[in-house]
Amino acid sequence: MNAHERREFVRSHRTAIFGYNRRDHGPAMTVVYYVMDGDDLLVSTMAARAKAKAVARNPRVSLSILDEKWPPTYLLVYGTARIVTDFDAVVELGVRISALMAQQSIAESYRPHVAEMTRREQRVMLRITPYMTFESPPRHVYKPDDVKGLTHGLGTSLPWDASP
Repeated sequence: MNAHERREFVRSHRTAIFGYNRRDHGPAMTVVYYVMDGDDLLVSTMAARAKAKAVARNPRVSLSILDEKWPPTYLLVYGTARIVTDFDAVVELGVRISALMAQQSIAESYRPHVAEMTRREQRVMLRITPYMTFESPPRHVYKPDDVKGLTHGLGTSLPWDASP
């Protein structure tokens, strides 16, 4: 995948494994929905959750963007995250994520419900600015004969802002 194809892969998907450094016990990972804002990935979480606490300690995170069809393909995105607490922005993100999950638009009449949840759960936005990607070409086995001559190559890294 070239840089343009990597960006399009990220834009055309909606789920990722969010990776971050824990204070103890090694890295942590969790499944998240995300939306794009320009080149930034936006994730909603609660301020009290480990993701937000980890970002406050160390803003370097990774997201393994998942293809939802089987067998899965993925693209790793490395980024710098920051915590956004602007209430209206966090509510708007909640509406966008809800629409993504529901696979349909959310009527404006539901915004007060999202706002109430945002307030009750003390939600924040994680704004992740990508700086690097890593791709490992998939080698899938669809039928037994596919194992004949099957090989695996090395993955490649590209800066997020690399020219296509």
